[in-house]
Amino acid sequence: MIAVIQRVSESSVKIEGKVKSQIGLGLMVLLGIEDADQKDDIEWLSKKIVNLRIFPDENEVMNKSLLDVDGEILLISQFTLHASTKKGNRPSYIKAAKPDVAIPLYEQMISALKQELGKEIGTGEFGADMKVSLINDGPVTIVIDSKNRV
Repeated sequence: MIAVIQRVSESSVKIEGKVKSQIGLGLMVLLGIEDADQKDDIEWLSKKIVNLRIFPDENEVMNKSLLDVDGEILLISQFTLHASTKKGNRPSYIKAAKPDVAIPLYEQMISALKQELGKEIGTGEFGADMKVSLINDGPVTIVIDSKNRV
């Protein structure tokens, strides 16, 4: 799994012109799922996201986690994170998991993040045409690949 994590002061996702989810202070996470992803990727990545110390402390040092600041999460599935651009100018998405694999893993990630955070999270809708808005705070953007743990 690949996660693009952005520290935000606010974020929302609209589907067909209607707000599906919105958050205040927290993390907007774009999640790319591939066929090789499994339950251990979900467990590792959900813990990493919730405990990542990227919020400022009283000295303006990034030393606090989402839990420390009582932040929120907006999780958006995005298969294009697995785009391969090695050949030609049209990206290939062969590594991205098909819906029959990706949807259950996405739903498991939602559950894992809820459990780690101790509250509901905002989500998009798998496969929908979404309009995502955010105010990136910092800006802070981090990319984590669960296949590169070591």
